[in-house]
Amino acid sequence: MADKDTPVKVTLYRWAGSFGPFKVNIPCGECSLTVDVIEDTFATELAGVPVELETLDWLSHWWKPLSVGGWHAPIVLVEGKLVSQGHALNRGLLTEAIIAAHVQRTERVGTHVFGKASCPHCVRAKGYLEMAGIEYEYHDVVRDPRSLYEMIGRVKPIVGPKTPITVPQIWVDGEYVGGADDLEKIVKVSVEPNPDRGQCSLSPAR
Repeated sequence: MADKDTPVKVTLYRWAGSFGPFKVNIPCGECSLTVDVIEDTFATELAGVPVELETLDWLSHWWKPLSVGGWHAPIVLVEGKLVSQGHALNRGLLTEAIIAAHVQRTERVGTHVFGKASCPHCVRAKGYLEMAGIEYEYHDVVRDPRSLYEMIGRVKPIVGPKTPITVPQIWVDGEYVGGADDLEKIVKVSVEPNPDRGQCSLSPAR
């Protein structure tokens, strides 16, 4: 398993290069756009995450991405897994894939609440921590895509791929707690049960 300082590897195959008599000197417009998206995403949404970009000419290396389903440049792989091909890259897909790879090699330290403004259970979870005098960092998963992808990337391996992810998701002193209901044993107050537990509270109210 890679350590926390090992960069997440991103590979871009652009429409350029040569194969036999065929030669392309100027990359396609969508390949150039994809490079711009990658570099800007590295500098903004992924600031502080170690990443490494390798750019290869697809025509010179066309057989390499075939094993993971990549055949139409621009092709973007993250840690060898196909993220996008055939069109300019969606930066959200890139951010999600890199954060998912990064969180598997880093531990969450401190106390954190991942939630959203419209969630009453997120509000009461923060209230319970404040009543107990526990300092925490709050992450709004609606307004901050990086927080959303980190939450999903950290929680899914714990609860399983088929379990819906509700908010809040809470860590106390680096230990995963769960939701607001699970705070009872830590803050030692009577916790109101969450009737939405097991449903996806990231979805609009039903």
